[in-house]
Amino acid sequence: MADTDEQTGPGSHAGPGAPGGRSRPYARDVALLGRSTPQRSEILEALAARPDFASAQALHHAMQTAGTQTGLSTVYRVLAALTKAGRTEVVRDSKGERLYRYRPDADHAHYLLCRRCGRSLPLDAGPVEAWAELIARSYGFAEVQHTVELTGTCTTCTAAESAAG
Repeated sequence: MADTDEQTGPGSHAGPGAPGGRSRPYARDVALLGRSTPQRSEILEALAARPDFASAQALHHAMQTAGTQTGLSTVYRVLAALTKAGRTEVVRDSKGERLYRYRPDADHAHYLLCRRCGRSLPLDAGPVEAWAELIARSYGFAEVQHTVELTGTCTTCTAAESAAG
């Protein structure tokens, strides 16, 4: 399957001129990974189709279950390349494992992540971004990057824990 912005597939979004009125906004990101290969395209498509964060192992398992024959080391390499290109959000779970989520544009987001079920909620990042910029400027730094991870227990998990206890 060729990678163009005008194909359909999981994670597709409506787009003008695409067959069936759908396009794959992530298809252009395959070029960020170097030479386009079917495996790279499949990994990117699988990641873009997921609504929440996923570990490399979970993504690999889902791809294997769906019949895709891509090695786990290839999944790790593609996720690393996507992260370097700014096309993934990365958080760590309670065990320190990296979890990935596709980022369709260069703007990053911050999330509140449930430690138990992995549910993630995007947050208004304005205050964090303003604070990071203020700190960087006040110390004379440029091109500052930051990672902010907010974890807790969502209401569903809290209710389940209360009901069990």
